[in-house]
Amino acid sequence: MSATYAESFPANRDRNASEQAGVTSRAAARGEPSRKAIWAGRVLSGLAVLFLLFDASIKVLQLPVAMEGTGQLGYPESVIMGIGLVQLVCLIAYLIPRTSVLGAILWTGYLGGAVATHVRVENPLFSHVLFPLYVAALLWGGLWLRDQRVRMLLSMRGASR
Repeated sequence: MSATYAESFPANRDRNASEQAGVTSRAAARGEPSRKAIWAGRVLSGLAVLFLLFDASIKVLQLPVAMEGTGQLGYPESVIMGIGLVQLVCLIAYLIPRTSVLGAILWTGYLGGAVATHVRVENPLFSHVLFPLYVAALLWGGLWLRDQRVRMLLSMRGASR
């Protein structure tokens, strides 16, 4: 009997729906993210990763735009390669599932330094000073949606009694 034929009977439809609901509720009870949450997390993380990869690449390659922009922030040209390499290490740590939380923590520190740099040179608040916070929100938000460990650690609910 085909699945479509079996689903055409009301009793089979109800049983299939309850079995699927049972799987969903069991997964939810274990704190596992849904497929939609996983994909939303991948999209958020992907946006941040693409930006950070671009930023690290132009620094490692020492492209004129990176040299000029980093110089305007008060950093000498001699440190730009090192900054790009630090970014790549943070990015690799974030992209490896076992070390993704460490990567997010490293990025948080790095991006906090970027906020401090923009404050020091008196850049505009929303477009420059807060931009690293937007990137950090994408990194942590994506990780929170994808990773059960982060959900448990950063749970918005109080501890169960």
